[in-house]
Amino acid sequence: MMFRMTEVVKQLIIINIIFFVGKVIIGQNIIDEYLAFHYFGNPSFKPWQVISYMFIHADVGHIFFNMLLLFFFGPSLEDQWGGSKFLFFYLSCGVGAILATQGISYFAFHDSLNVLVTEGFNKADVMAVLSEGKYMVKWEEILNQRQFNNLIGSYNIATMGASGAIYGVLVAYAFLFPNREVYLMFILPVKVKYLIAFYIIGDLIAGFKGQMLIGNAGGVGYFAHIGGALIGYLMMLYWKRHQFKNNRWN
Repeated sequence: MMFRMTEVVKQLIIINIIFFVGKVIIGQNIIDEYLAFHYFGNPSFKPWQVISYMFIHADVGHIFFNMLLLFFFGPSLEDQWGGSKFLFFYLSCGVGAILATQGISYFAFHDSLNVLVTEGFNKADVMAVLSEGKYMVKWEEILNQRQFNNLIGSYNIATMGASGAIYGVLVAYAFLFPNREVYLMFILPVKVKYLIAFYIIGDLIAGFKGQMLIGNAGGVGYFAHIGGALIGYLMMLYWKRHQFKNNRWN
């Protein structure tokens, strides 16, 4: 693979770095409160978080890995499609990933909530406790581990990072250039289609092992990755069937 920085990829990387530096200067809690994505029913949820969460990262390692993948795989797509189409695809995967995962999260949350209501808890009281960032010990006695994690995690854990959009980019790259090779550790050649498949399967396994149906398991939004990959795949499939895949937007 040859690495060449294209205009939209460069701008996306710069914007992500600016937001990260701003987070360090202004304060993590303030930025995360307003720009990371919060569960639909959480008082901290704001409509713009559907976009802004993609530009907020938890730490240096988080932003470095995402931007590295964008730098490696994004330019080839931008060259193929043009900047406008690449940006549309990138943002669509990010938005699609969060909407898909939060939609599933909504059902997982209410599945746990309904168990508590069935056991005699008042729904409004449960929501009031959660809105304070707290929970009742009694809930742990009623809910199994997965249900409890889904209830607390869905409501309180904010989602952030470009990973959903990046996974869409990875899938699109594998779709267009499946037999191109990348070098793991700069030594071992691997075809892109196998590398991306390995990433996705690994996330599926890690996500389910994390004891959460949806959300962040062990601090990583595995199912947000899967959501971005799925949206990217569906977009590529649609574009291919409509002979739209190779059209440029200049």
